[in-house]
Amino acid sequence: MAVLLGIDRCSQENFSLLKGKRVGLITNHSGRDSNGRSTIDLLYNANGVKLTALFTPEHGLRGVADDAVSDAHDPITGLPIYSLYGTRLRPQPEQLLEVNVLVYDIQDIGVRFYTYISTLKYAIEAAAEAQIAFLVLDRPNPLGGQQIEGPLADADRLDFTACHPIPIRHGLTLGELATLYVRELKLPLQLDVVRLEGWKRSDYWDATNLTWINPSPNMRSLRQALLYPGIGLLEFTNLSVGRGTDTPFEWIGAPWIDARKLAAALNAASLPGVCFIPVQFQPSTRQYAGQTCSGVEIIVTHREVFRPVRTGLTIALALRQLFPEHWEPENYLRLLANQKVFQAIIQGAPKEEIFTMLEEDEQAFRERIAACLLY
Repeated sequence: MAVLLGIDRCSQENFSLLKGKRVGLITNHSGRDSNGRSTIDLLYNANGVKLTALFTPEHGLRGVADDAVSDAHDPITGLPIYSLYGTRLRPQPEQLLEVNVLVYDIQDIGVRFYTYISTLKYAIEAAAEAQIAFLVLDRPNPLGGQQIEGPLADADRLDFTACHPIPIRHGLTLGELATLYVRELKLPLQLDVVRLEGWKRSDYWDATNLTWINPSPNMRSLRQALLYPGIGLLEFTNLSVGRGTDTPFEWIGAPWIDARKLAAALNAASLPGVCFIPVQFQPSTRQYAGQTCSGVEIIVTHREVFRPVRTGLTIALALRQLFPEHWEPENYLRLLANQKVFQAIIQGAPKEEIFTMLEEDEQAFRERIAACLLY
């Protein structure tokens, strides 16, 4: 069964929730209906709806920027485009003077440090402060809604890449995340979610019959999105995670790695649903640009049992054990955002001990979100 997006259902209902409203739209190139029509165009041309401002997240309105994004004007609608990734990370009071409802329509990938969900939280807070309503046009979690994985972010490590104490693979849609934010922050906010139709928690993206649009420059497939919760964790260390190649997040490497040694150790760990192949590659940008890196390609063989965060943590343990003089783990904490798990990796704890830590956090989160699930 084809999935209907929040924007599809909103359009079918003739935008009744937005009639007579002055709308600020938080979106980017991924904000499209299932026929590929831009949410900007649909709202701008909707009868009785006044689109007054556009807000855009990391990577900009077209999803191609890799640095800070500047304010601009949309040449088609003439509307101001306010950047939420640059000198400011949230809508400002003066930008909301002509807005009485903020609408959010951006495709997420289900990972805590993917910053679109931080933009969602900050925008919700701004709407509550400005005493305006908030509407989420819901979209599927490409990784499904059944698997939750990873440690919770520590309360004292919350920032733009860990905006709320949630696991790395959170298993929620944006509408459910918004519900969680409002509930746990106790915000005085009118929140509405235009729900998906036809989506089940067991559905990965390829069960939706929806077209994949790269939500950011280096997220080019469902396969990469599935690997990202574990491999993305490594990218602030002195390791290439494949950025600057055709297959980011599908392999890791560095000039100092013995590829066969690493692959053998990781395969010996007997992680479910994944295997590792020794490779060499040369990134064109980012870490080790122009240098030959040795490492491993990560092959998911059975995604239903594959656990990307546990896989990423096992890779970190192997790097710590096999290449202690080369791998620099200090920045691993930046995206992991959990001091207890980080210390366990530094100390070389058995992976089973670390996995037990994860299970405690995952179960606690399942209990927290029970009242927020919409599907």
